[in-house]
Amino acid sequence: MSGVLQARGDTLRVELCTDEREFAALGPAWGRLYRRCAAATPFQSHAWLHSWWTSYGRPGRLRLLLVRDSGALGERGELRAAAPLMWVRRPLPRLVPLGGAISDFGDVLLDDGHAGPAAAALADALWTAACTALIDFREVRPGSAVERVYEHWRGPRLRLRDSLCLELPAVPMEELMARLPGVKARRARAQLRKLTAMGVTRRTAPPGEVGAALRRLLALHRLQWQNRRVTPEHLRERFATHLVRAVGPLVRSGDAVVTEFLLDGEVVAVDLTLLAPRLAGCYLYGVHPLLRERKADIAVMLLDACAQATVTGGCGALSLLRGDEPYKHRWRPEPVVNQRLLLARRRTGPLLSVVACAVAARNHGRELVRRCKEQGGARN
Repeated sequence: MSGVLQARGDTLRVELCTDEREFAALGPAWGRLYRRCAAATPFQSHAWLHSWWTSYGRPGRLRLLLVRDSGALGERGELRAAAPLMWVRRPLPRLVPLGGAISDFGDVLLDDGHAGPAAAALADALWTAACTALIDFREVRPGSAVERVYEHWRGPRLRLRDSLCLELPAVPMEELMARLPGVKARRARAQLRKLTAMGVTRRTAPPGEVGAALRRLLALHRLQWQNRRVTPEHLRERFATHLVRAVGPLVRSGDAVVTEFLLDGEVVAVDLTLLAPRLAGCYLYGVHPLLRERKADIAVMLLDACAQATVTGGCGALSLLRGDEPYKHRWRPEPVVNQRLLLARRRTGPLLSVVACAVAARNHGRELVRRCKEQGGARN
């Protein structure tokens, strides 16, 4: 079901959509809005979000806030903003972005040509929604569209640190290697030459072969992490189904590229890079252990392909996405901290303190664990 929440003057109106079939039908209009929002990433595309909802959504929880032009009588106007949300009960009543933990960035969509009025209209709609639930935007990248909504908020609000991302400039591989100290740069160039001498080649999977390529990626991902700690969700069939369903349309629209690496005619690695105007994101890869056994530098191989996709796609930066893993620091990336934006009304305002205390407690616990590990290592 859907309905008009409010009208804002004679130009904009806000609708609440809770119907899954209507969500599916929004694809074309959502896609046009997505192209008019420079801050958008593929995690806000209709292909990604609708696929995610199909795999992970809970019936009755969908809450899409849509801002439209008023349009002529009997006609639905063009989308000017959208907040893709769902309602969750635990541990607190909240409205959270669709996409969940497998999406590195959460955001809304705002038409850049109508961003001010659309952000104000969306803030008003969220104000109504916040009557009984906390609005909780996780993993907000600096410069995201939802920051404009946050500026319009007239009630209690809170900004917290979220995950750390590491970013590189959008330049060819040669320039990325030039950022390294002399010895490390020469070593990286030697590794590229070694890959060529080994006979490793790469190809971009065409749209009709993306599904099969992604299945190979996930099989190789499972193999490379065998007997090691891995993100459990990446091994589940629902994730595989979502990825295949979402990435096919993204490749066709130029918002993703799937690269296969071949050795002796066999696929030994597959990489998925997501593309957006402001950044490309190295999302997931799978590599056969054979390459490591032959001492191939996997990081150099993958980064070379991602850098090419970033430059070719005209992206503003190359993001290594969430995580502070040591291997990423080899390339001297810049740290970019995602934010968590919390919005409330007076009656739900105390929930802000509950979240802040929970976050502080988790951070303190992590710090204690880190110190214990350091002290244990020093004693050994």
